[in-house]
Amino acid sequence: MRERKRKMGKVMSNRALGEDFYLMRVEQKNDARMGQFYMLRSWETYPVLSRPISVYDADDESVSFLYKVVGKGTELFARLQAGDEITLDGAHGNGFPSLTDKKRIALVGGGVGIAPLYLAAKTYKKENPECSVDIYLGFSGTPVLTEEFETVCDRLTVNVGGFVTDDIDPTAYDAIVTCGPTVMMKVLYNKCVKCQASAPLYVSMENRMACGIGACLVCSCKTKNGNRKVCKDGPVFSGSEVFGIEQ
Repeated sequence: MRERKRKMGKVMSNRALGEDFYLMRVEQKNDARMGQFYMLRSWETYPVLSRPISVYDADDESVSFLYKVVGKGTELFARLQAGDEITLDGAHGNGFPSLTDKKRIALVGGGVGIAPLYLAAKTYKKENPECSVDIYLGFSGTPVLTEEFETVCDRLTVNVGGFVTDDIDPTAYDAIVTCGPTVMMKVLYNKCVKCQASAPLYVSMENRMACGIGACLVCSCKTKNGNRKVCKDGPVFSGSEVFGIEQ
């Protein structure tokens, strides 16, 4: 079981982006890596549980979170203003793998699942400036942060109202990283299998969480290696480990 790493942070900004998306930046020294998450709360007793939110961006002095208002917890986050305090527990999770030996990388995100891909793109370009990073983003409504994503990749493809998985040719890449609705990631996995793509696929699962440190079983998912805890063993797994179980 992981230890709690709770700290108080000060909200630096909390910007409404449209379509109920918000981008919040919190002043907090951190060592967050791409693909990790924090358990956040801005309340004392209710709701009972903190909310798992992916790291959108991070530097030595601050960490940013892209979230969407979908319930009471995120509704309370949306009310926060600069100067307000918020409790951060993290960073948790294994994060995305280093891909320094890959020359062509694709990042595929859907909905709020686009959140961890921004820092991933920045990190991959920093680790290997010679690699090519293409980003594919899918939205059901008005796209958000597309200008920001354009600054960290070689090519950005945005799909609105359709299936972002239709836009990618898996055989064109040496590695593929994805985060979003489970059904989207499963379709992408099946597409990789069907076209016999050699690129490894890494999926970031978005299961509901309660503790965030592996103390409960709320976020468990079935894999080839038995039930795994998304918060402790993940959230990043190989696509074949999660979706290959049915093959």
